[in-house]
Amino acid sequence: MRLVSLTIKNFRSITAAHKLHFGDSTVLIGPNNEGKSNILRALVTALRVLSRASAALRDRGEASSKFKVPTFSRIFYRREYSWESDFPIPQRNRSPDGKSEFALEFEFDDAEIAQFKRRIGVQISGRLTIKIALGRDFGNIMVSKQGPAARELTEKSGVVAQFIARRVNIQYIPAVRTERAAHTVVDDILRVALEEIESSQKYVAALKEIEKLQAPVLSSLSRQLKSTLITFLPAVRDVKVRIAREARTEALRSSEIIIDDGIPTHLKYKGDGVQSLVALALMGTYQETSDSSVHTIVAIEEPESHLHPSAIHSLRGVLADIATRQQIVLTTHCPLFVDRSNVSANILVKDSKARSASSVQEIRDILGVRAADNLRHAELVLLVEGGEEKLYLEALLPALSPALKQSFENRALTIDSLNGGSNLAYKAGLIIESLCSCHCFIDNDKAGKDAVERARLQGAITDADVNWVMCPGMPESELEDLFEVRAYSMTLQNRYRVTLETPKFRTNKKWSDRMKETFQHQGKLWDERVEADVKGLVAEAAASDPVSSLNSHKRGAIDGLIAALELRLRGHK
Repeated sequence: MRLVSLTIKNFRSITAAHKLHFGDSTVLIGPNNEGKSNILRALVTALRVLSRASAALRDRGEASSKFKVPTFSRIFYRREYSWESDFPIPQRNRSPDGKSEFALEFEFDDAEIAQFKRRIGVQISGRLTIKIALGRDFGNIMVSKQGPAARELTEKSGVVAQFIARRVNIQYIPAVRTERAAHTVVDDILRVALEEIESSQKYVAALKEIEKLQAPVLSSLSRQLKSTLITFLPAVRDVKVRIAREARTEALRSSEIIIDDGIPTHLKYKGDGVQSLVALALMGTYQETSDSSVHTIVAIEEPESHLHPSAIHSLRGVLADIATRQQIVLTTHCPLFVDRSNVSANILVKDSKARSASSVQEIRDILGVRAADNLRHAELVLLVEGGEEKLYLEALLPALSPALKQSFENRALTIDSLNGGSNLAYKAGLIIESLCSCHCFIDNDKAGKDAVERARLQGAITDADVNWVMCPGMPESELEDLFEVRAYSMTLQNRYRVTLETPKFRTNKKWSDRMKETFQHQGKLWDERVEADVKGLVAEAAASDPVSSLNSHKRGAIDGLIAALELRLRGHK
């Protein structure tokens, strides 16, 4: 079961937000005090009230098909909603009996459709909307459905609410992630993880044994208290000191978090950044331990709060991983969390209105992001190590792939050089902050591997973002190893009077090492200046006829790069 859309009416600053669509990951962006947090809070409120009302109806024995739209008093939702603070102030005088309204549209999979049919007795096509109205004193829940089954579903709104509530869970992580917030997440994890054993016979028997052991102590305290109170209050007949069964269960779920980073320290004594990361990390743990039959929606307010930039990059990967299993909805001011591959998954919130973004430029404008001229229209930036690689690949890729040729022409794809692999993490970060995606084509040598590892550890890239210049049978290789020697041998011979028809150039070392040994063996200088000049000459010669310059036996790395770029430009991350 997945949340498809949310409609909000008269909740805090949001007077109307119609059918906001939700995907695997949905990002709410906009200036401060424009309503992002209120939309997120509306989602949390609606789902929590749905859960509480479902439990209340069950406890009242009303979960049957015989009653119509279930109504419940504010006592069941007062923790989540207060009319005095949540109903829009400008509306209160005009509508003293007004309600905040929420419409949650869910999509069912085939198994859930079959379960719904067995439980409710109504066949549905796959989507269903639950409407929740919360007023000053009373609230109600009803099914909103068109068609022949509408009346029957409305009459069974309570059962439908329970059916959905049991299969959807909301986890809310606020922007101020204190030690208490972290423990709230832990408590929820424990609750879900322990539910199975808490219903087992051994656990129930153990609780009864604890109750039996506590009984004499409680009885003794009851007698002592009664004896003392009768002295002052002769009308007192009896006094009982008891521990509720629910209290015993909650006590056995109590936990504390100790962080050992050299000195074991209680979480509450750690800084805001650590407390923030703990709450978010526990959410990832929750996804791995939670019941797969229950769909969790994770609502996070400003995940970048209190975090170091490198931690923000890492967190981006964690959230992307969680989004493969559960839905994520977050508010942010940080460009790193914007969904660049699915623009409509970003909801723009401004002037208390919300709508899906229609272009990257809209997102840049609302976040105040200024992209460089070469990135303004780019969807994907290919990072290469130097200008030589850029020159050759700009000639080769369009010649081999019509799709990439079109992307170059409409500037959806561009190539940028790092001017040294050590700049990879920095350059990738700038590209992401400009709301572009980046991909890398890196030499398969120690320098390239070190640069990629640093960028990966900083969260700027993932393994999926990198293609390597690999040649069969070579432990290390670089772009020039992919070229036919004949494409540039005469150019070097004319410029430097160096022949490449020598055993020194026919080893399995990478190109620059082979070229260095060849030059030095023939009594030629090889330093940074000569190397840069030779690389430039070779790149120009290869780019003049890029396809024939490519060694057909070594083009696997190029074919893999083309496949990866085409895949990403088709909308895949």
